[in-house]
Amino acid sequence: MKVLFIKYKSVIKFILTFLLVYAVLSFSYKFYLQFSDGSKFYPDYLTHLVAKQSEALLNTLGYKTQVLPHPDEPSMKLIVNGKYLARVIEGCNGISVIILFLSFIVAFSGKLKTTFFFILSGSVLIYSINLIRIVLLTMGLYHYPDYEEVLHTVIFPGIIYGVVFLLWIFWVNRFSKLNKNHA
Repeated sequence: MKVLFIKYKSVIKFILTFLLVYAVLSFSYKFYLQFSDGSKFYPDYLTHLVAKQSEALLNTLGYKTQVLPHPDEPSMKLIVNGKYLARVIEGCNGISVIILFLSFIVAFSGKLKTTFFFILSGSVLIYSINLIRIVLLTMGLYHYPDYEEVLHTVIFPGIIYGVVFLLWIFWVNRFSKLNKNHA
């Protein structure tokens, strides 16, 4: 058994680090959501911000867009040209995806400065792509309502998780300590 632990030390370290970082960040995020004051920024600040930024982007693209608090659930209603198309819920703000990305990068950490800047730039990229994803999904729902299921459950999640996967591959091949050990 000891031989296996020695042989797979780096794998075990990766898994434990990933799980620890993921658990701490997920717990912290859930704590933030639990104690978020929805009176000023409904349902929480980050979801509200993503909804408002989606509204601004859609308006810039020529769609008359309005975002309103949903009266029956903790979400923001996206209304385009008077038509209620979508709702922005907590899961749409991209934070869970950023936590997943960040946990992997920390588990495969490289130099501290490089790791910090890659996490920062990768998180900004994921946030931005998620925002674009919401805008394109809303436009897709407006023009092609029959394709709601495939757009929402296949294409757009594939885009956001595909970007995260490519960032992970780039990180492992370019900056992680693991790559330096095997070079």
